[in-house]
Amino acid sequence: MTYATVNDLTMYYESHGAGTGRPLVLIHGALSGIATSFGTILPLLAKNRRVIAVELQAHARTPDTDRPLTVENFSADVVTLLDHLGVDTVDVFGWSMGAAVGLCLGTDHAHRVGRLVLASVSYDNAGLHPGVLDGIQHLQPEHLNGSEFHEEYLRTAPDPAAWPTLVHKIKHLDADPPQWPPAAIRALAAPTLLVVADSDIVRPEHAVEMFRLLGGGVVGDLAGLPACRLAILPGTTHTTVPHRAAWLAPMIDEFLDA
Repeated sequence: MTYATVNDLTMYYESHGAGTGRPLVLIHGALSGIATSFGTILPLLAKNRRVIAVELQAHARTPDTDRPLTVENFSADVVTLLDHLGVDTVDVFGWSMGAAVGLCLGTDHAHRVGRLVLASVSYDNAGLHPGVLDGIQHLQPEHLNGSEFHEEYLRTAPDPAAWPTLVHKIKHLDADPPQWPPAAIRALAAPTLLVVADSDIVRPEHAVEMFRLLGGGVVGDLAGLPACRLAILPGTTHTTVPHRAAWLAPMIDEFLDA
């Protein structure tokens, strides 16, 4: 088990695989950890490259601190971890909340990011299906008992009794999710692969809109392929995106090596 002292946080991370290219950082979703977000796909991605998987504040093996959970804090923690590891530039694959952290890295720490893979991300609240977060404030920790996220937390967290605190903090984060203006998406320097499920919490129209802001939606045979890409996973929900490893791994490998 590997930890680093990061911004007064004892942050857990894992390093897998090897390679001479840019390492790939994996950033998990809310309430999740490395296993529930990337347990299936991590070994596939680590065949050809170094993979650094992190667990963010209050999630899984990383204990909580007095700070609120914010995407800005999460992204700053990842950058400090990279400094600790002596890694200058990385590619990033984030899912759900982790994709928002990846987007924040791309906009606020652009010089540290090579390529981005963002799964189930929206750049503003209008990108989500209407009402999808309306009930979040009524979520209680016991509603998640028996879920893969709760079981992972009980198995890995230094203080399993802190689960209700994590759920409360995530509810607070989801009450005011991060948003970016369209100009910030247009200005994103990192080539980006957007991934969305066809039955995601993110509207497919929003994924296409974001794709166009990044320079996509052109006639590739005439204009050439843009640096950005869009993948819509059929027959997939938000929480089952991590289970599509057999589809995602070759797409991500090919994109990162392009």
